[in-house]
Amino acid sequence: MIRFAVVGHLASTDPGFSLNDMPGGAGRMDILCRCVNTSLFLSHGLRRDVECYLVLNGGPSGPKTVLFSGEQVRYLSPDERSAGALIKKALGVPAGLAFRESTPGVFVRKGGLLELVKEHRFAILDERGNDIRSAPVPDDSFLLSDHMDLTADEQALLEGAPRYSVGPVTIHADHAITVLLNQRDREAAGL
Repeated sequence: MIRFAVVGHLASTDPGFSLNDMPGGAGRMDILCRCVNTSLFLSHGLRRDVECYLVLNGGPSGPKTVLFSGEQVRYLSPDERSAGALIKKALGVPAGLAFRESTPGVFVRKGGLLELVKEHRFAILDERGNDIRSAPVPDDSFLLSDHMDLTADEQALLEGAPRYSVGPVTIHADHAITVLLNQRDREAAGL
């Protein structure tokens, strides 16, 4: 199982956010939707061995975490609005401390990064990390940030976590997921 966690620093936890204004009114929810699609979709199928966690730190009731399970997800199409609609539906479900399913393969709970790092050991995708092409990456859980850098508190939670780079320049989070998955696919194929 490969896991991606994407921190949405401003991402709204209001289920009433507009699908027509995901970059603005929903706190860059468009970035998180692209990360969901990139982590799960293949050309003619889904990566069933991937989970994508979205840590929504925006108001009004954050943090919340939305989980997309590649093994179980249904009703997801490869466009931002589809992922956004499933996130909206998840945010409309009363959330507790345990994940609760909103639609097949989409889950929500209260809590954010603190709870995730208690459950999984995450490596950080960071342009200052070790290049993923120089040696096989032993980790299976990866953390990325949205358009903002990780805060000092988030960095402290991740103290000592390995850092990997997909290249020497900063790229979008969804692009970093693509590069990492491509490298993993190449390694699995013996290339």
